Amino acid sequence: MSRKKWTLAHIDKDVAAQIAETHSLDPFTALILASRGITEYEDVEEFFDPDFAFCDPYLIRDMDKAVDRIKKAVDEYEKICVFGDYDADGVTSTALLYSYLRSVGADVTYYIPDRVSEGYGMNIDAVKSIADSGVKLIVTVDNGISAIDEIDYASSLGVDVVVTDHHKPGEALPKAVAVVDPHRKDDNLSFCDWAGVGVAFKLVSALNEGDCIDILDKYADIIAVGTIADVVDLYDENRAIVRFGVSKINSDPCPGIAALKQIAGVGDKYINSVGVTYSLAPRINAAGRMASAVTALKLILSEDEDTATTLSKTVDDCNKERHTVENEIMKSVLEHIESDDKLKYSRVIVVCGEGWHHGVIGIVAARITEKYGRPSIVITFDGDEGTGSARSIDGFSVYDAIKSCSGILTHFGGHTMAAGLGIKKENVNEFFVKINEYAKNVTNTVPELTIDCKLNPAYVNKDLILSLEALEPYGAGNCQPTFGIYGVKLTEIHPVGEGKHLRLTFTKSGSTVTAMKFSTSQESFPYTVGDTLDLAVKIDKNEFRGEVKPSVQIKDIRFSGTDEEKLFGSMLLYEKFKRGESLSPKEAKFLTPSREFLLAVFNFLKSQGQWRFDTETFMKRAGCPVENYCTMQIAFDVLYELGLITYKEGKTVFDGNNKKTDLSSSKTLNELNSFSGEVTA
Repeated sequence: MSRKKWTLAHIDKDVAAQIAETHSLDPFTALILASRGITEYEDVEEFFDPDFAFCDPYLIRDMDKAVDRIKKAVDEYEKICVFGDYDADGVTSTALLYSYLRSVGADVTYYIPDRVSEGYGMNIDAVKSIADSGVKLIVTVDNGISAIDEIDYASSLGVDVVVTDHHKPGEALPKAVAVVDPHRKDDNLSFCDWAGVGVAFKLVSALNEGDCIDILDKYADIIAVGTIADVVDLYDENRAIVRFGVSKINSDPCPGIAALKQIAGVGDKYINSVGVTYSLAPRINAAGRMASAVTALKLILSEDEDTATTLSKTVDDCNKERHTVENEIMKSVLEHIESDDKLKYSRVIVVCGEGWHHGVIGIVAARITEKYGRPSIVITFDGDEGTGSARSIDGFSVYDAIKSCSGILTHFGGHTMAAGLGIKKENVNEFFVKINEYAKNVTNTVPELTIDCKLNPAYVNKDLILSLEALEPYGAGNCQPTFGIYGVKLTEIHPVGEGKHLRLTFTKSGSTVTAMKFSTSQESFPYTVGDTLDLAVKIDKNEFRGEVKPSVQIKDIRFSGTDEEKLFGSMLLYEKFKRGESLSPKEAKFLTPSREFLLAVFNFLKSQGQWRFDTETFMKRAGCPVENYCTMQIAFDVLYELGLITYKEGKTVFDGNNKKTDLSSSKTLNELNSFSGEVTA
């Protein structure tokens, strides 16, 4: 289901008021903190601390060994290779360590594996090539913790390896000179959730006599981009890193970041962490997805404006190509899903294709999960070998689900919300069955939208913007607040941007608020002037000709007064039936529309001529209670089966067919009756 269940965060207003008074904070700022559980005195102080104290990098296990070996290589002019990764975290990690080592006179090079031909992490061929070039020390960044065999092989060739990584180790650590990974079981750190570039930052700080601030002064923009792109939680050191980095990105970025801002169209604008997420990080990632991550690395390392400008255009072209390829694959995937109800309503959607680009299947999986509200896995095959990328929703660990099928996979890895796998083509059907059987034993989950707090339209003003700015930087673990504006009347609809977006005006109790609904045409917008609606919005600062105004962006919208418990319960029952699962007689009876119900639906469709919106809106217009969502969906299915309505070009169409029909010819009704024990009239 694409519909999200709205969940309003609990806020103890007395606690929020106390936070505001104790810390001299704006009441709205305090409300958001309270909604996110940041209520203790020390936690609030740390959240806003401009003089954050970074921990001693030597507290991380093996940091001393890593520093000693790297300094030895620098002093003795041994050739060093920084071994990175092809995503934005890996690219920025490589750029940071390479830049620092070069600045202290090291003989240093770098290596980033190709996503398609080599895959993630170290590989034997790469190690041999690096050793053959005369390298005596490899330092990994954002990888290496699982490279047991590759590091053993490097050692056999006389090459030492220092591992710096942020991924969780397996049962055994690689036999490297040093393994710097804050998630080691023998580490006892109060904070360990750095991105790969964050671990590289701690290493470089240790090499720099422990001076973190000096390193941030030089490289905070690079470190922040990698930290934001890797979607690590922005608290503690990560929050401080990004705060430093956003400041540098806007005041004194390196030539590569400055050129990237220009090509993204934000060169002359203030860009916050959200802007980095949507403008800069995707372009860096695109190079590794579509061509070579080395192009993005050279961009970040570039020292003159002309070189940076040229490379930024190349990276931007990669991003445009990524969009094109992604959309082509998405179109094919949607056609496949929509043509197969068992797949469309499965607990975990698994789609396969031949020759789909490895670099975008993860993005496609994320889009499928967003559209259908369920975990999804996209697999691309090259002959018999398949590579898959998975995305999930809150409450369902896609990693654990994939792990339950490990016996038929060639490899797998990842975490709760995202994972990857390898599989033989012959095992795909079995994999689909197994992973959905696993999901069957997990409590039903629905996609949720968390509302931080309710907001009266009268308070959407400049003061609110200023109070929200105090909460930045935003990112994972500290998302941009989502406000619920409830019970507003839609008064105006204005298409903008050549009809691609809508500017909407709402009123409530004498107050007016204007909001944007992006990527929505008037034809596809199901609401009309006069509707009373609830809005889930994010609020940004819009600065134009020196005037600052709030920019309200609608993230979700629904009819006011909707009983979502009943609605989602009904949706889940319909999906259960469409998956072919057994129903109780009571469930089957509830799903089954009466002859009168079918006639009412048919007549309403006939009066409309066609219907191009969702079922929930249809029910609202037809005056049908939301708990009958499943019955309404069955009614549509039956009317399609009987040829009384058709589906053309995204619309349900009544084509003038008034013929009498025999309900007993409906496969859907007969199937339902087999559960309820009744006979179709």
